[in-house]
Amino acid sequence: MEKKSLYPSPFPDSLHNPHVQVVSGKDAYKNTIQALSDIDLTTIKGKKVLLKPNAGRIANPGSGITTNPQVVAAAIDTFHKAGARVAVGESPITGVNVIEAFESSGIASVVRERNCPLLDMDVGQPAKTAIRDGIVIQSIKVCSVVFDYDIVVSIPVMKTHMHTGVTLAIKNMKGCLWRRSKVELHMLSRIEGIDDMPLDIAIADMSSILRPSLSIIDGTTGMEGLGPSAGEAKRLDVIVTGIDSFAVDSIACSLMGLDANKVPHLRIGAERGYGVIDISRIKVSPDTWRESSSPFKPPPLNLSIQFPGITILDEQSCSACQSTLLLFLKRYGEELFDYFPGKDNLTIAIGKGHKSVSSETLCIGNCANQHRNDCIFVPGCPPVASQILKVISTQNPKSNPK
Repeated sequence: MEKKSLYPSPFPDSLHNPHVQVVSGKDAYKNTIQALSDIDLTTIKGKKVLLKPNAGRIANPGSGITTNPQVVAAAIDTFHKAGARVAVGESPITGVNVIEAFESSGIASVVRERNCPLLDMDVGQPAKTAIRDGIVIQSIKVCSVVFDYDIVVSIPVMKTHMHTGVTLAIKNMKGCLWRRSKVELHMLSRIEGIDDMPLDIAIADMSSILRPSLSIIDGTTGMEGLGPSAGEAKRLDVIVTGIDSFAVDSIACSLMGLDANKVPHLRIGAERGYGVIDISRIKVSPDTWRESSSPFKPPPLNLSIQFPGITILDEQSCSACQSTLLLFLKRYGEELFDYFPGKDNLTIAIGKGHKSVSSETLCIGNCANQHRNDCIFVPGCPPVASQILKVISTQNPKSNPK
């Protein structure tokens, strides 16, 4: 039996055999218009629709990090044509100004052209919302502006994710959580007797009530490997739409060469009855949809293999801090050893779960604050790459760069 979310879909679809549309082509705007054309939108006339793209980081269009602005433009035009009142909103990762993120992504420009409200969803106080069926979380802090809308549409980018396998329509709703409460889902302790990671269970818990009314997955340019922001852009030129967000995520996984049954938060949610991920039960149009698939590189199991001589200690960090570290190492990895003459191995710690660290450990991010007197500490949530290098050069008494 389907469990009701805060936003039950007003769109007709089968609960047992949901329909998903896959459209491929070079034009992201036309693809999105076509992918939405089979959905009966007559029920939303006069309704307030909130579009939730992926715009939580500062990134340029085409990077595979943020939603293609033409996908957002097509969604706005489609819902306007159906008689809905539309707004676009986001709650970014900590330390990011959402308006700057919208501007850099190109989304702000298409929104202004359509005289559509652009929302910083972190404004105001949160609405604490109970999760009756929660296993690792029993409540969430939802951005209160979300409750001003009748319909929420998730518009994520098709990405792999270093912590959750993929980040698609279901996980994109985590961006409706207020400010730093998003980070709290990364800090949960394991539950004895349960093998799944607490973060995966928490996302499934969240999806028990915070599921979108409709999902539009932007596979124009996605990201493979170290997503959500430190991976490689991958062009696929597809749009995936549907009412059942779990079914949409499942088909997107298949297009990425992945199995939704092996993505814990999707498997757990489907087992609880929040949606369908069994492809044999999903009606996908067109019949040739699999021809659009192209395998995505998965995140590496051991992040340190990317950086010889560097040991990464990661205990209960979030993807923002992890992505920052990886981007820092990509940019300054070779130069880093110049600040530690005579050393052929460096240890870097992120996350709040470290009981102790050595004096020569580089601790990055506010979660490692308890060790600030015991190590080389870089504050920030997260700090930018240049800030990390600056702290190393000033705090390390042995620094002697070439």
